[in-house]
Amino acid sequence: MHKFNRNVYQSLTMIGQFGINMLVPVLICSFLGIFLDKKLGTSYLVIILFFVGAAAGFWNIYRFSKNIFGKQSSDSAYLHKGRHTSEEKKKGREAEHENTHSEDEQNLI
Repeated sequence: MHKFNRNVYQSLTMIGQFGINMLVPVLICSFLGIFLDKKLGTSYLVIILFFVGAAAGFWNIYRFSKNIFGKQSSDSAYLHKGRHTSEEKKKGREAEHENTHSEDEQNLI
C-alpha cells in the first residue's frame, strides 16, 4: 500500500482554503447585489458589490498567505538556528543596557 504523504494533503487543503477565501466574499456580495438591484430597481449594484467582494477575497488571501508563509519562515529560522537562544537574548539586552548607560554618561560630560 502507498504511504501517505502529509505535505501533499496539507498543500491540497491550503489550495482549497485559497479558493474558499476568494469565492465566498465574491458570491455573497454578488447575490447581495442581485437582491438589492431587484429590490431597488437598479442594475449597477451587482457590479459594484462584485468588485467589493473580489477586493475582500484578495484581502483574505493576502492575510491567509502572510500568516502561512510567516509561520513557515519563523519555523525555518528556528530550525536553521536563525533564532537566538534565551541566553544570547539576555546577553544582548545586557550589552544594550550597558551601551545606553555609557552614552548617558558621555552626554552628561
